[in-house]
Amino acid sequence: MTLDALELDRIQEKLKATLSEKRYIHSLNVAETAVKMAGHYGADEKKTYLAGLLHDCGKFLKGDMAREYVKSIGYEPDEIEWAQPGLLHAIIGEHLARKEYGITDPEILGAIRWHNTGKAGMTLVEKIIYIADYIEPGRKFDGVEAMREEAFRDLDRCIVLCADSTIRYVLDHEHLLHPRTVETRNHSLCTIKASNMR
Repeated sequence: MTLDALELDRIQEKLKATLSEKRYIHSLNVAETAVKMAGHYGADEKKTYLAGLLHDCGKFLKGDMAREYVKSIGYEPDEIEWAQPGLLHAIIGEHLARKEYGITDPEILGAIRWHNTGKAGMTLVEKIIYIADYIEPGRKFDGVEAMREEAFRDLDRCIVLCADSTIRYVLDHEHLLHPRTVETRNHSLCTIKASNMR
């Protein structure tokens, strides 16, 4: 993948103008964390940087605005997404990355699309962005250090830790739990168990 410095500057300036300062810094942190992980696992560093940078590009649309946006692009939210429109920012982000930022690479778009709930059978780039969103240096919560260590040892074990953390948070705060988060956890756990049986 080729991306010149001018194009990257254009993307960063546009993103900075769209997101809050805190969200923009988080996006930079995710991008930088993703590049470190990509170097460790042999993934494309440019793709992971761009996916990390743009993963929250749809986060500025909230509530009814998010619902209206996804309907306007032909996406039918499921019951949980409709009730918790914060989940829609990944779908919005994938669309905006393509439409507003000129991203056509399916790996980058997939990583943006699945970064919040994950999905069963994620690609390497998708796994890296899913995890980098949790472990970037600005994140402060119980268990994040264990996730940061595991991120460079075993991606699937780290995904289980991330999903477990989300599930605990959702249950503790009486939010709705999206089944994709459970599917993500279970798929990674099955992968670990299958690997241990060899």
